[in-house]
This record gives sequence, structure tokens and C-alpha cells, in this order.
Amino acid sequence: MRILVVCLGNICRSPTAEAVLRKLGPEDLEVDSAGTGAWHVGNPPDPRMQDAAAKRGYDLAPLRARQVRREDFHRFDLILAMDRENLADLARMAPDDGSGAGLHLYLEGGNPDEMPDPYFTGGFDGVIDLVERGAARWLKSP
Repeated sequence: MRILVVCLGNICRSPTAEAVLRKLGPEDLEVDSAGTGAWHVGNPPDPRMQDAAAKRGYDLAPLRARQVRREDFHRFDLILAMDRENLADLARMAPDDGSGAGLHLYLEGGNPDEMPDPYFTGGFDGVIDLVERGAARWLKSP
């Protein structure tokens, strides 16, 4: 299974989900993260997110932000967006031939079903709670 997790800048939500899925998932799980925007490409995750994640045992320090690429739609089985805006952006970027990864909300079917962005509002611990909840769901899926 190959999963790509996507948020806007790839410095808070999606790198956290990448680290959580990698730690909790099976050894053969391939997971990566990316952003729909390019503002932070090459940068490490937000220090506030790194601190909150480290307190829970997740190491975000080695990760670097990147932007979603067209080839990602063929490389991954699932592309999980943190919110509806990013999901819509991904749908616009997807190949026209209908091939490639399945697009879903990371918290699909949950309440809430969108992941809040802590970059401006804080709430990093709450985001980790939601990331762990979503990870448990996707790791149970066949």
C-alpha cells in the first residue's frame, strides 16, 4: 500500500500524518506527504508541530516540505487530503484519464471530517489526536 497525505503547505498536518502512519503502519507501507502549495518547499515542519509531535513520540525533524507532483497520482494508491479545499485542488490536478490514486479526505466519514489547520490558530495537540484517529481508520482498511 502506498499513501500520500496532503495539506496546503506540507509543514503541519500532512507531515504529522506521514510520521504517524509510518510509525503505526506495517513495514511494507509506503507513505509520503506533500502540499498543494509551494510556499514551504524544502523547509522542515513547523517547529510548533515538531514539538507537539515529539511529545507523542513522532519525529518530524527529517521531513522536508514538497509540492504535489503529477506523477504522484500514479505512484500512490491513496491520496488523502486534510480538508475539502485541498481535496478539490487535488481533483483538479488529477489525470483526466481517471487512472491513478483514489482521492479521499483523511478523516472521511468522521466527525469532524476535515482536519483544522493549526498554522494560524494553534491546537497542535488536537491535530495529532485527529491524525491518530484517521491513521487507525486507514490502517484498518483492506
